[in-house]
Amino acid sequence: MKTEKIILGIDPGTNVMGYGVLRATGNKAEMVAMGVIDMRRDSDPYLRLGKIHSRVTEIIDQFLPDEMAIEAPFFGKNVQSMLKLGRSQGVAIAAAVGHSVPVHEYAPMKIKMAITGQGQASKEQVADMLKRLLRLNVDQMPKLMDATDALGVAYCHFMQQGRPVTDTHYNGWKDFINKNQDRLCKG
Repeated sequence: MKTEKIILGIDPGTNVMGYGVLRATGNKAEMVAMGVIDMRRDSDPYLRLGKIHSRVTEIIDQFLPDEMAIEAPFFGKNVQSMLKLGRSQGVAIAAAVGHSVPVHEYAPMKIKMAITGQGQASKEQVADMLKRLLRLNVDQMPKLMDATDALGVAYCHFMQQGRPVTDTHYNGWKDFINKNQDRLCKG
């Protein structure tokens, strides 16, 4: 049984996508890396998706995560925003599944609750709590909170160790297809 686990957290976005990498050893976690994939200069939405895929693949190749945790899209009123966010999330998931990295999905409220104890916590509160929990220095804190949000997703997954996971989990393409029969195009 492996005593150390590397967890990749992803905060999906269409302009900026955050990522955070944790090393979990037993009941202790430490930050390995965090950052963002910045696509604000790319105007073509399809090139952005390509950039997400290639960068997530590079991050997977660099850190060799045992699992990936990703934030589920927040269901807002703007359907076009939801569609774009879902595409970016799907591309990140595809990169992980293509590398046989199991994927776990968490709702934003569950992530905030796991870290701060409050489901309506602000990004600043999540970042501050992660700074304390992981004993991060001020200079380790990123300018864009998408990175700390992603680290929060990884930390939420770490907190689920030893507990039954009720969120969606995929062990590969076949598992993804089997669990999403209702979403497949039949034609």
